[in-house]
Amino acid sequence: MIEELNVFAVVVDQSSMNKAASLLNLSQPALSRKIAKLEEQLGVELFRRVGKRLELTRIGELTYEYATEVRHQHLRYLQMVAEYKAVGRTTLTIGASLTTLQTTLPDLIQALTARSPELDIKAITGKTHEIVTLVREKKADIGIVASRIDDSALTCVPLFDDHLILVLPRNHFIMEKGKPEIGDINGLPMILFSKGTWYRILTDEVFETYRLLPDVRMEIDSFEAILRLLHTCRAGTLLPKSYLRQQLLSDNDLAVVPIRELEATKRTTALIHAGPESLSPSVRLWIDEISTYYKRSESKHT
Repeated sequence: MIEELNVFAVVVDQSSMNKAASLLNLSQPALSRKIAKLEEQLGVELFRRVGKRLELTRIGELTYEYATEVRHQHLRYLQMVAEYKAVGRTTLTIGASLTTLQTTLPDLIQALTARSPELDIKAITGKTHEIVTLVREKKADIGIVASRIDDSALTCVPLFDDHLILVLPRNHFIMEKGKPEIGDINGLPMILFSKGTWYRILTDEVFETYRLLPDVRMEIDSFEAILRLLHTCRAGTLLPKSYLRQQLLSDNDLAVVPIRELEATKRTTALIHAGPESLSPSVRLWIDEISTYYKRSESKHT
């Protein structure tokens, strides 16, 4: 349809089928067929004949505005691709907070390299405020952090919402209850992530809000280690939903326990970058690619 929209826009610009046909190097019958095809696809009439003149219908006016916008976006995209080829950049430096390094970044890197095997991705880790500084100082092209960032020097693009989930060994006594409640965490042996990340801060906020005193057996800075130890220690944990995969649960003989209050512990994972005017063409393309990737992922789960 893009081709037909472009043809339609040229006809309107030239105010003449003959001039448009000459400019597009088409015969007038071929041009008329393209306009007819567009009208058939849309199911509307774009022109009305007034004597020998063609005038736009109201929907024709709206279609012309859209066609012009599409043409400009297409030209801008082609320009960006040309600039990208000229620069020849195949490296993307991503700053990732510790939690997103383990939960979000692996899947993202896999998706990007599957689409562009020549892409060389470098990752720099740190706490959220450190990642913000790295991006602001252009030591990282983009940042992936588990929070919304309000910084006048940066653009923050929300990617997805996350929340905490209770994970327990299969056949744990809590699972025998019909509907486990938030209060069941009180006194529960637990292995938690080390202090200092948004994830652990959020976990502690849950404990404080509901006045819970779990029996914390270990604090570890590796989600994989936590999962491996849960069954051995007969303990539970709270993990970000984004980290959990069915294979991980199966491999460690674990189960997810739905608790209504935990679904309210939402946290937004976001992409941050410097102002668009200071970005290279290739980085702008990768930002668009990452945003599209998460929009597709979200649509699959809704």
